[in-house]
Amino acid sequence: MPGKKNPPRAKRTGGAPTSLKKPDMYEDLREDGASKEKAARISNAAAQKGRSKSSVGRKGGESGSYEDWKVPDLRKRAKELGLSNYSNKNKSELVKALRNH
Repeated sequence: MPGKKNPPRAKRTGGAPTSLKKPDMYEDLREDGASKEKAARISNAAAQKGRSKSSVGRKGGESGSYEDWKVPDLRKRAKELGLSNYSNKNKSELVKALRNH
């Protein structure tokens, strides 16, 4: 269309994907230990709704802690998420893997 410019695409900043709406928030979340998927989801949700990162996850209910799960359930969840080498892990290793995927 004449007279309309496409918005500039986000540049890569320290390995952040180019489809991020808030790359600075993404980088902060990654530095805090969030996975790439989680950091992207939170930063894009915050940008879409004009919210801060601390208020993005507050709309849902509470999920049970992985420590309360039984090992077969943790392995099933690891499989659902596409994690590898989960079958030989003990409970604490599974919990850590699920939290950091």
